[in-house]
Amino acid sequence: MSNSAVNLAVGDDGILVATMDLPGRPMNVVGDTLMDGVAAALKRLAEPDVKGLILTSGKADFCAGGDLDRMSKWAAPEEPFEASMAMKRVLRQMELQGKPVVAAINGHALGGGLELALACHARFAINSPRLKIGQPEVKLGLLPGGGGTVRLPRLVGIQQALQICCEGNDIAVDKALAMGLLTELAADATDLMAKSRVWIAAHPKAQQPWDAPKFRFPGGDSRTPAVVQMLAIGPSIAAAKSWGNYPAITHIMSSVFEGGLLGFDAASEVESRYFAACVMSPESKNMINTLWYQLNAIKKGASRPAAAPKATVKKLGVLGAGMMGAGIAYVSAKAGIEVVLLDTTQAQADKGKLYSQGLLDKAVKRGRSTADKAQALLARITAGTDFALLQGCDLVIEAVFEDRAVKADVTGRAEAVLPAGAVFASNTSTLPITGLAQASQRPAQFIGLHFFSPVDRMPLVEIIVGKATSDDTLARAFDYVMQIGQTPIVVNDSRGFYTSRVFATYVNEGIAMLCEGVHPRSIEVAGLQAGMPMPPLALQDEVSLSLSLHVIEQTRKDHAAEGKPSVEGPGTQAIRQLCELGRIGKKAGKGFYDWPDNSDGKGGDKSLWAGLAQLFPVKPEQPSQQELIDRLMFVQANEAARCLDEGVLRSVADGNIGSIFGWGFAPFQGGALQFINAKGVAAFVDRARELAKAHGPRFEPAAGLVARADKGQSAL
Repeated sequence: MSNSAVNLAVGDDGILVATMDLPGRPMNVVGDTLMDGVAAALKRLAEPDVKGLILTSGKADFCAGGDLDRMSKWAAPEEPFEASMAMKRVLRQMELQGKPVVAAINGHALGGGLELALACHARFAINSPRLKIGQPEVKLGLLPGGGGTVRLPRLVGIQQALQICCEGNDIAVDKALAMGLLTELAADATDLMAKSRVWIAAHPKAQQPWDAPKFRFPGGDSRTPAVVQMLAIGPSIAAAKSWGNYPAITHIMSSVFEGGLLGFDAASEVESRYFAACVMSPESKNMINTLWYQLNAIKKGASRPAAAPKATVKKLGVLGAGMMGAGIAYVSAKAGIEVVLLDTTQAQADKGKLYSQGLLDKAVKRGRSTADKAQALLARITAGTDFALLQGCDLVIEAVFEDRAVKADVTGRAEAVLPAGAVFASNTSTLPITGLAQASQRPAQFIGLHFFSPVDRMPLVEIIVGKATSDDTLARAFDYVMQIGQTPIVVNDSRGFYTSRVFATYVNEGIAMLCEGVHPRSIEVAGLQAGMPMPPLALQDEVSLSLSLHVIEQTRKDHAAEGKPSVEGPGTQAIRQLCELGRIGKKAGKGFYDWPDNSDGKGGDKSLWAGLAQLFPVKPEQPSQQELIDRLMFVQANEAARCLDEGVLRSVADGNIGSIFGWGFAPFQGGALQFINAKGVAAFVDRARELAKAHGPRFEPAAGLVARADKGQSAL
């Protein structure tokens, strides 16, 4: 028996098993179809011969959460409010029917999937390291709208509930068990069902804790002094981290606080109102558009040549065992690939392998890996100096110094021993791939793979296609990035490509402001207020002023060789001045900031260098913070639009995902190009022209934007 979404079967023991298996979808998602199926299961549960209900899944995962396709169609706040309340009516009926209901969680239970499970009287899950529990809605600008902010505080306490909902992180099953989210763990699917049946038999009149007459919130409700104190400082802590750019965090805190003063049903209605506010917010629409739809399209291969056969890398060569090369070696070995890590001396190569050892030691210490797994990963990395070790490699990635001659040398030496079909990739962040490919005997098999540091924590790889790069080479590079669990964007060749080119505008604009006499603290705060992960001057110190100066000089030489004039950015002279003073950035302990030596582990905060006032006197009249924010954001978005005009960017999705994952463009804006779409092309063009008039031609709107505005097109 079924309603097509939930299959029902009653066993000889009188226990009804309701198996969620939404047709036409790879995962179960919460929507009308699934909830109608759960409602049908409750009707069957009400029959006298049925003793209890086990809610489980016929798919690999329990339930992935809400149906975002459905949410994206909602046009008025009444729609999400009513949809949320409709789900809650079914779940409340399940709780109050008077018979035991158990969630048998066989795979991920996230978002609405966890909320389904929370409405069951007990929750059993398979003890698997891949199985995750959590409320990730906040990462898409939403809050749990199926009772999560109501049941979680009543189950695990207000403080822990806020942490789960506001951070949105996945929770491993052992931790979920310790927190009280799960009742017990099962060894496998058979054990899962057996334990669920035993629990139902032992609890014929199960009741939720919050429906018991003497129920008290674990740790106290919103009136309890300790909770009051926590809620008094919580909003300011959240605001300090988010600068008010993520309304979902405020709405979650409000829903939990108000729900902690109210009865269950009233609290549920309050949550639905906050859920509706989140769904209708521009921040959520931006994030869902980019971080769900566009990201999923990329991961499904939208940027990959469809005709090329799928490929996997079995043996990888990495040239250069510095920070980047060592990180590439680690993530590749972690994916099961045999890695050869080469450097000019054995000591340097061994040091690169030690980077993996350090990461693994931390993982084992934190219980995220075992000593055996760590040893197996390390055994896949061979550190050495002999290029002959590259024999049999499917792919080689060079991560050597940003110097054409050095890169040309290792390219020739590697290709001398590589198989005819091997792909050679450069991890350069700025040098055009077409030029580097001139050192290759097989330019069709030469491509750019631009990783971000630290490689093990940064999810993006920018794939750069040179003029001679074949579709087959692009497909193989794309497949490798997916193989190591990272996110690929594909761009065409250009100086600085996409990410380095646009990222540089953010840092340069901050330095330009400093040169104009804007107070450095105002500049840094504007970067954070705009939603960037780091302010521009601190970020330049992190990148290193000496490296930026090297890139500037290399660009000048290249332009001279090509007979082109070299135009320096507004902050170049400032970078040169600081480098001449030995203030080359964080690695030297001094740049725009004074950086403390934290080698003793005692910590210490960086501080803006007092000498900036002498080099760059602060003007008495200062611009508004909004003017500074606009400059920092518009200069990036406009450059991204130019990349789209020039064909450097192949798609809007690549531009948005590349900006968020590559250099941290404010996620709530949905990416550098979505920033334009959200404002509307015409409004963006008008404001860009105002900024150009006040601050220079770099703000002149990209030609493609002007053309779209003239045609009345509102978006890219």
